[in-house]
Amino acid sequence: MSVTDGAILKIKSLIVDGELLPGDRLPTQDRLAAQLGLSRSSLREAVSALTLLGVLDARQGDGTYVTSLRPDLLVGVIGYAVDLLQDRSLLELFEVRRVLEPAATAMAATRITDDELAGVRDCLIRMETLSDPEEFVAADMEFHDRIVQAAGNATLASLVRGFSQQTTRVRVWRMAAVAGVPEWTRSQHEAIFRSLVDHDAQMALATETVHVAESELWLRRYLESE
Repeated sequence: MSVTDGAILKIKSLIVDGELLPGDRLPTQDRLAAQLGLSRSSLREAVSALTLLGVLDARQGDGTYVTSLRPDLLVGVIGYAVDLLQDRSLLELFEVRRVLEPAATAMAATRITDDELAGVRDCLIRMETLSDPEEFVAADMEFHDRIVQAAGNATLASLVRGFSQQTTRVRVWRMAAVAGVPEWTRSQHEAIFRSLVDHDAQMALATETVHVAESELWLRRYLESE
């Protein structure tokens, strides 16, 4: 373990043990370094790393604070790493999405409110009029995001968003390259929406799984042909 990794773990322990709470200001650099038995350089590197991870918030001229530690802050960093995936690694995104998104959709089926259903329906209606691939995919992603939000689990929603958003370019690419994708997508979305209206978790799980799996299968076949 590097010195910086050790420093990160020591600061993390202060948070986990409740010595530092969300919103708390960290002690001065000299005081915290002495408290943790670290050099100032190691402490600075650890603070920088934890700031990038959304755990700490370094404010110029005001000190360093523990963030709210909300799931979207902590889990959102996954998106930065996922952005670097290329070629066949994109299949892994769809595999992860195929695990997480159907589970979130099934959860949403048991919890979604009438207002949330109306928002999902609005996405469906909007997609009927869209032909531009990027605009269509944006509405597609909003459709799924609204459903995942309706599941009422912020951590799961952040995870799904972190992986799903990175498949945008594949979705746009597929819509532009393959005839009939918009019609197919609308049909699939209507089936998912009906399962939500019926509050049928098993049907929601099944329809969402099929929806994601078919997109994954297309990408797999395309990469194999290349």
